[in-house]
Amino acid sequence: MKRVIITGADGFVGSYTVEACLAHGAEVLAIDLAKEPRRLQISDKLSYLSCDMVDLQTMRANIPCDTYDTMIHFAWAGSAGPERMNYELQLRNAAATVELMKFAKEIGCTRFVCAGSIMELEVEAAIHTQGSRPGMAYIYGMGKHIAHCLCKSVAADIGIELLWPMITNAYGVGEFSPRFVNTTIRKIINGEPLQFTAATQNYDFVYITDVAEAFYCIAERGKPFCEYMIGSGHARPLKEFILEMQQALAPEAVPLFGDVPFTGTNMPLSAFSVEDTMRDTGFEAKVSFAEGTRLTMDWLKTI
Repeated sequence: MKRVIITGADGFVGSYTVEACLAHGAEVLAIDLAKEPRRLQISDKLSYLSCDMVDLQTMRANIPCDTYDTMIHFAWAGSAGPERMNYELQLRNAAATVELMKFAKEIGCTRFVCAGSIMELEVEAAIHTQGSRPGMAYIYGMGKHIAHCLCKSVAADIGIELLWPMITNAYGVGEFSPRFVNTTIRKIINGEPLQFTAATQNYDFVYITDVAEAFYCIAERGKPFCEYMIGSGHARPLKEFILEMQQALAPEAVPLFGDVPFTGTNMPLSAFSVEDTMRDTGFEAKVSFAEGTRLTMDWLKTI
């Protein structure tokens, strides 16, 4: 991988992946909605295009053919907040991803790497369980799963190599969303009660620099038409992560388990396996959960 296009490049995961690709010597064209990037520092090997992922006309006018070998796709509207439950938006995201992959083929890319989610597996488990009533929170994962299904068929038809990394739970410095790790750390900072479900459901968390390195390794060495889990390699019940974070960040605090009802889907530990990722790409996470949450808390205290 010598020259790569990255969409959603000024976002949390996208910006770190840009840095990882540059660190490995690749040239990067970063695409994002903002007129000027907030997280990226433009350099000799990094250029920036302000563009919506559905605006293929602007891309055609600004991206020369037969220049880039790989496209890594992160851009996805409604990836956080209430828009995750907007099924019309998530369906549009899926269709736009297919069109973007076709454009990548059109301009000469041989590989299309799309950011998937472990929620795709949760969706399958929830949908195919007799009598299940999955809530609206599953809509985002459904959009990702639909995109995955559509892209795989279309990629085989048009002759582009599709790779589908699936993120477990990314966290770290630079993430502003109210997801689990951020919310819990903010409670620790503010001295609020630490109340959780029984936290027996299986989970995994992976620090953002490891996520970015995984995307580079998968784009560079992953096998076509394969999906690769991006995780720490140490998935376990959520309660164990919570206790590790509490001991590292607030040893005097007392986490309360069982006060919040859990209504999601519990995935088997095998669903979090990173064996294929390690074997095919050589990636292995380096940042422990305790270290990653310490780095994140130090950053959150400054904003």
